[in-house]
Amino acid sequence: MHTHLLAVALCAAAILVPAHAQPCPDKNLMYWQAFPPGGESDISARHQQIVLKKKCPAIDTVIQYKAGAGGALLWSQMNTLPGDGVNVGGINLPHIVLQPMEGIVQYKTDDLVAVYWYHYTPDALVVPEASPIKSFADFVKAAKGDPGKLNLGGSGLNSANHAAHQRLNAAFSVKTTYVPFKGTGDMTLAVLGGHVDGAMSYTAFAINNKGKVRALAVAMDKRHPLLPDVPTFKELGVDWVDGAFRGVGVPRSTPPEQRKRLADLFAALNAEAEMKDLAARSGFELVDIGPDKMEAFMRERTRVYQEVGRQMGLGK
Repeated sequence: MHTHLLAVALCAAAILVPAHAQPCPDKNLMYWQAFPPGGESDISARHQQIVLKKKCPAIDTVIQYKAGAGGALLWSQMNTLPGDGVNVGGINLPHIVLQPMEGIVQYKTDDLVAVYWYHYTPDALVVPEASPIKSFADFVKAAKGDPGKLNLGGSGLNSANHAAHQRLNAAFSVKTTYVPFKGTGDMTLAVLGGHVDGAMSYTAFAINNKGKVRALAVAMDKRHPLLPDVPTFKELGVDWVDGAFRGVGVPRSTPPEQRKRLADLFAALNAEAEMKDLAARSGFELVDIGPDKMEAFMRERTRVYQEVGRQMGLGK
């Protein structure tokens, strides 16, 4: 009887092991970034680097930058990287849907193989702390009083910030001017220096620059715990819960089992208490979109962003 129970227990353990054992890569992870250092993509890669080092001490995460063209420089070259299961690239939505609609980038959305989406940063409208605009009502009044005069910075063209800017203008019947920067790092200097009137950015930007900028509204279901005084767009009468999704993609030549291993690895990082803490402190909302949910998620996000893209005049 005891032998039988032991056999059952061992069988159960054997079944359970694969679900819990997240195998560490056997080589250093080459983690390619599509944006310059200092922005949200870089900050999140640094978080993953810290947590992965504790989980897999034998390997390093080597962060490489191939920044340019609003991320398109890396994304158009992703499939030329080795498909060895250790070369991964940061990917962003809605960028990878909007850019191909414009028709001047060297890749299509379907060229990119997404293996895992790990978080999103909710859209947020922010102004410098010294701005005379103290509330969202002030913002609307200023924008309507002098259409086109207010300049709002953002990271990249045909990016999440650019799409959110279009949405802001349309939803509240205002006219403001979008000023694209290479990345959030560059945009930060312009906002803090008062070179633009504000920014269509993310909750992360508002939180990481607390005391220097004032958030006026956030695109979340409920108010952000670190920005308790800032209303949601829903409170302001517009059903807007969105932002920039960040994930990891691989070269198309990466075998299916390696794709799955990487998805499991990044899911395991998201499940760590330290990652949850780092994300919460930075204004990142963790999500868990792996291979099983990927097709439906991409179909829905593509539909939403193509609609916004058409409003922006893309895809004509």
